[in-house]
Amino acid sequence: MHQQGSLFAAGEPGLSDLADPSGLPTACRTHLGSGAWIDVLPGWLTGADALFERLAAEVPWHAEHRRMYDDVVTVPRLLCHYAQGAPLPDPLLERARTALSAHYAAELGEPFTTAGLCFYRDGRDSVAWHGDRFGRGASGDTMVAIVSLGEPRPLLLRPRGGGPAEARVPLGHGDLIVMGGSCQRTWDHSVPKTRAGVGGRISVQFRPRGVS
Repeated sequence: MHQQGSLFAAGEPGLSDLADPSGLPTACRTHLGSGAWIDVLPGWLTGADALFERLAAEVPWHAEHRRMYDDVVTVPRLLCHYAQGAPLPDPLLERARTALSAHYAAELGEPFTTAGLCFYRDGRDSVAWHGDRFGRGASGDTMVAIVSLGEPRPLLLRPRGGGPAEARVPLGHGDLIVMGGSCQRTWDHSVPKTRAGVGGRISVQFRPRGVS
């Protein structure tokens, strides 16, 4: 699959330093309210376009079907889940998860253990408003770290309960966003459909045990 690349996402895949003692930009934290926050670090994963191509071609993607009222509908994106202990599809994702677990150890108090991958093939693929509130995320603070590969798509955020989006974060080409604190309980997020001619995007979501 051909992907229009980013200058910053080209080259050899790797990770920039979240703490970055060299003085380069580090993750910027935004407090959303009600104890929720997001950290954003553009271009955290370098060489992201090459990793996108590998994952798009090699991950065992599957389409999920869900019942909606009297119909069974196809989820508008492809999925693959890696449970705790399962090897991830690329060594760089293992390194990314280890780095995130180390960086957020003091705040999170536990490692990231699972990985969920979503493949948005074009602008028709999307995910509706939701929070990761199944399991422990429904009752306690937690974190979900997302690395985005491929063409940028906006992640929208709004307080739980409805209303217009209050934050819009374009994510792609190795960008990192971490949603922490009460974010999964008190805020919702989505990736809307678009009529723009966008290419594919892969979202890699790292979660702690028991959060989905």
